[in-house]
Amino acid sequence: MKICVFGASSAHIDDIYIKAVEELGEKLAKRGHSLVFGCGATGLMGAVARGVKRGGGYIHGVIPEFFRDEGVEVLYDGCDEITYTKTMSERKQTMEDVADAFIVVPGGIGTFEEFFEVLTLKQLARHDKAIAIFNVENYYDSLEEFMKTVTKRRFITFKCYEMYSYFDSADKILDYIEGYAPTHTPWQKLKIGD
Repeated sequence: MKICVFGASSAHIDDIYIKAVEELGEKLAKRGHSLVFGCGATGLMGAVARGVKRGGGYIHGVIPEFFRDEGVEVLYDGCDEITYTKTMSERKQTMEDVADAFIVVPGGIGTFEEFFEVLTLKQLARHDKAIAIFNVENYYDSLEEFMKTVTKRRFITFKCYEMYSYFDSADKILDYIEGYAPTHTPWQKLKIGD
């Protein structure tokens, strides 16, 4: 399975996140999966790639040309395949199209955007792939509470809230993805249903 991992590119985050995401990458590879990611060498992007490489897995990086040309980000040099795109939108589209499932690890604005985009596309029935959030050190607890509030106040349906799941371990995430069964729920139920 090709698993897309969205996560931080920051080189200034605590080592506890780095270790957890490296372990996720290694387990992902050892369980026979390949990685699709944003091609960065630092932060949690670099961590997951190093873990997959250590586990002997295949790595597909996707990066806009201007990142390379303008030095926006250091690219991970251990990729088996790199796809260069013109824009950030094309980068996301490529990762979304290639991936069979998504894992969201701790990150910032870009990671939040990627999560909400794949969630929105799932709500609109443009895909029916697993979305898992790796809640390392309770990083996403506030997001979970916020999404519960949004659901309670009926800005999204409960079925929408059920389109993704939170996990505190790499093994639980991979078990979920490997056992995931698409629901084929029509967008009408996700957008306006109960």
